[in-house]
Amino acid sequence: MNTYNVIASTEEATVVAEYTPGYRLEGQKYQSEAALEKEFIEQLVSQGYEYFRFSDEDTFIENLRRQLEKLNDFAFTESEWKRFFSGSLANANEGIVEKTRKIQEDYVQVLKRDDGSSKNIYLIDKNNIHNNRLQVINQYEEDAGHRAARYDVTILVNGLPL
Repeated sequence: MNTYNVIASTEEATVVAEYTPGYRLEGQKYQSEAALEKEFIEQLVSQGYEYFRFSDEDTFIENLRRQLEKLNDFAFTESEWKRFFSGSLANANEGIVEKTRKIQEDYVQVLKRDDGSSKNIYLIDKNNIHNNRLQVINQYEEDAGHRAARYDVTILVNGLPL
């Protein structure tokens, strides 16, 4: 029988851990960054994350749209998506603090539909976390802001890099 270490416990769930030492070659003193990154991605994929390959920003944004459409069981029209993306997701007037607050607190955004009606769009489903779609990407480059950055491994939740 296995013994597990309890990491966290609530009335609804328990998080446990079991450490099993991995295979190690004799004489291997370190793991290259590329090998570590590859192993980490493989581990996430084995836990249900989807590995997402993208070639440019347009592909990245299209993935975001698809993920939000799946989460909300809703299809944006082109004009609705452009309005929602530029106003709620990629608003040039918002900095990192405002964008973080949006994910943490204001995760339900209101979309003004083409017909004049309003629709709630969830960025994250906090009531049923299993509805969220998890993806992993690597070597994501960003040149916005004060300086360029390249992230080795990035987790996407419903297409949003977190």
